[in-house]
Parts: sequence; C-alpha cells; structure tokens
Amino acid sequence: MRTSLWLMLLAAGLMLAGCGSEATRPTSTASSSSTTAPAPTPASSTTEPAAASTEPTPMTENQARDNASAPQRATAVFAGGCFWCVEAVFEQLDGVYDAVSGYAGGSAETANYKDVCTGTTGHAEVVQIIYDPTRISYEKLLEVHFATHDPTTLNRQGNDIGPQYRSAIFYANEEERRIAEAYIKKLQASGRYDKPIVTTLEPLEAFYEAERYHQDYARQNPLQGYIQAVAMPKVEKVRKLFKDDLKE
Repeated sequence: MRTSLWLMLLAAGLMLAGCGSEATRPTSTASSSSTTAPAPTPASSTTEPAAASTEPTPMTENQARDNASAPQRATAVFAGGCFWCVEAVFEQLDGVYDAVSGYAGGSAETANYKDVCTGTTGHAEVVQIIYDPTRISYEKLLEVHFATHDPTTLNRQGNDIGPQYRSAIFYANEEERRIAEAYIKKLQASGRYDKPIVTTLEPLEAFYEAERYHQDYARQNPLQGYIQAVAMPKVEKVRKLFKDDLKE
C-alpha cells in the first residue's frame, strides 16, 4: 500500500510543470497577490557608527570569555532553481541556523512572487543561508550547493525554466567572490561536467524575503507532488554524500 501511494505521488509530481507552475505553487493568498515589495535586507550596513569614546572601556574577564564562546553568524545567498528545494537542502546542515527563501538581483518594487514569475524582473529565486562559520565553511556550503543542482543549464533547472531559476552565487564581499570563483574554476577543471558551468557571480545588492507561505515549504508539505519528485531526491543526496555534515 505504501509503495502504491509513493508511486502515485511521484507520478503526480512529475506531471507538474515545476515550481513556476500555477498548479504547484499557491497564488490565491493575500501575500501572493500583493504588489507591495517586502523590506530588503541590505548586503551591508550603511549606518554611520557612533563616535568612539577617546577612553576605551576595558573588557572584563567574563566579557572576554562570553565573546569568545558566543555563536558566530554569517550569511550566504545562493540560487539554483526553485527555492523550495534549495532551502530544504541547507536546512539539514550542522552549523546552519536557518535557510530563508527570497529574491535577489532585481529591485524592491518587483520583489514579489507574482512579478518574479514573469522572468522579467532580474530577480532569481534565492535562499539566504544563515550559518556559523566556525562550524561550517563558506566553501562547504558551495560544495553542497553545486552537488545538488545542475550548474551547466542556463536559466533552467529541470522543468523550471526562466532567468529566475538561474544558477547564481550572490556575493556580499570580495572574499566571497574570490572563494566562489576559485571553487568554480576547480570544479570545471575536475572534469565532473561535460559542459561549461554557467553559474553567475553577482554582487548582492539586497535580499528580499519571500512571502510567508514559501518559507519551510518542503518541511510543511512533505507529500506535495513537486516536493516528492524534485526536492526529496536532493535532500536524500545530501544525506548520502554529506552525512558527516548533518544535524543530529
């Protein structure tokens, strides 16, 4: 009985047009019909710091110890097709606090699902990965990302077609750009792919969080056809290839 149900779900998922299909993604909610752009998260703060005191306050021993043991936080923004799938992949990793679906590469005015689906806004569906760099490196995140999507298909992942589904790394600083560029060169030279890698490196101007119903979509809808057919194989691949990097 379980096998029959699984086959039915898989068949239903494969018949769908993909993440961009109106049949697979909800569009009737208030958030999806709204054209009000979400507030952006800037790539870097532009707030002027307060004037520093000429007499620094010495740090106590307890403060120094607390600072040394405090969790570290960094962010990475990747695009590789439907953000449901990318989000599900990274939420499994030890050292990742959260994975948030959103948009990057376009303006605030069109950073909403309805407009992004037209493929004319410049946005890509992205995931902002919030992680502890002392527990998982930026390069490890890149390794997982390239292992779970096809970086050789231009503006496409499977049945999800359009520039909003492009493979891209949105870098927040020169260090991220340098690491990503070096990793892509190493990957291309490895001979893993018989076609050129078309992943773009784009400066992160802002990250726009997607509508609430897109967040944790795979976790909340594990039996949905698309999730079963497309997202779960990626999740299982991570569990197999990166078993030492998973959360307990």
